[in-house]
Amino acid sequence: MSRTFIYCRIFTATELTDLIQNQVLEVKAAGFDVQASQVVEEIISGSVAAKKRPGFQKLLHRMESSDALIVTKLDGLGRNAMDVRKTIEDLAEHGIRVHCLALGGADLTSAAGKMTMQVLEAVAEFERDLLIERTQAGLARVKKEGMKLGRPEALGTTKSILTLKDQGRSQSEVAAELGLGIATVKRHWNKVMVVSTPKGTHVLGQPKA
Repeated sequence: MSRTFIYCRIFTATELTDLIQNQVLEVKAAGFDVQASQVVEEIISGSVAAKKRPGFQKLLHRMESSDALIVTKLDGLGRNAMDVRKTIEDLAEHGIRVHCLALGGADLTSAAGKMTMQVLEAVAEFERDLLIERTQAGLARVKKEGMKLGRPEALGTTKSILTLKDQGRSQSEVAAELGLGIATVKRHWNKVMVVSTPKGTHVLGQPKA
């Protein structure tokens, strides 16, 4: 006899009971008959792959051929389109039907379900390509305008190193005192910085005459 299981992925423990009850009500309202013992919940980020979700993997070991797995959203089946497809294919190989309410509740292991997934994957790939294209265009524009890319300079580190340098400390002494690597000290060593204080403006790191 086939059984129906619900997998409820929750990101946070806050209002855990209400969130699970809402998902169960959604499933029952869609016409699926689910026993309380067949509702599996797991508190885990949607960015975690399905095979790395302990609760999800335990659920799969309980399921048998002809059983059905219900999720309210696709992120219950994986972290991205590729992971979701792999999960559905694995379940289909074991004769387990997969339904996602966000996609109308159709069986994703059926011919119609597979077509739906192919469309979703095509849209996801299009969005990825579009994002890459926009990012590259943005980088090109920034370079053309002469803006510097990468992390902002660590001005606080530069100031600390140059202050100790002006006090006559060696590079190794500065590295030891500030807890920095010698390579970091060397990278800032020959810089010059203008510093404003209540007593006026002075230059750090300026070569001695």
